[in-house]
Amino acid sequence: MTEYPARGHGCHLMTLQGEYEPSSQQWVRDQVAAYEASGGAEANVLPGTDDKIVVITSVGAKSGKLRKNPVMRVEKDGVYAAVASKGGGPENPDWHDNFVAHPLVDVQDGPEAKPYRARVTTGEERAVWWAHAVATWPTYASYAEKTDREIPVFVLEPVED
Repeated sequence: MTEYPARGHGCHLMTLQGEYEPSSQQWVRDQVAAYEASGGAEANVLPGTDDKIVVITSVGAKSGKLRKNPVMRVEKDGVYAAVASKGGGPENPDWHDNFVAHPLVDVQDGPEAKPYRARVTTGEERAVWWAHAVATWPTYASYAEKTDREIPVFVLEPVED
């Protein structure tokens, strides 16, 4: 499991380190590269929309390599939600298993990535975050109608030093 180095003595939080394996999907590779190269000033919306995204780096559940995905920006008071919708498909996106296996992730919302801990929500907490996600990006509601699975909602909380 990837862990962050020990804190203290004025050390700053570290982001994930390791070998990056770009997505097999060309549009994901292109968007992540443009977002990172511009410090989040470009490629910061879902293609074809005005809806903001963040780039989340996770450790591959199987490969152990760093994986980067653009995810809708659902944020409240410095905490983010990552909705594993996969467009309402029958299965979770690949990054879902990464978050479960390796909950330490990096969220880049602008010029720099920062460390967060991901955990799946349940019950009332999921209902609150799901409502916030749908209010942020209403298309999530139609995704839920397209699938029989309950779409997982992860909360990503900052890792403090």
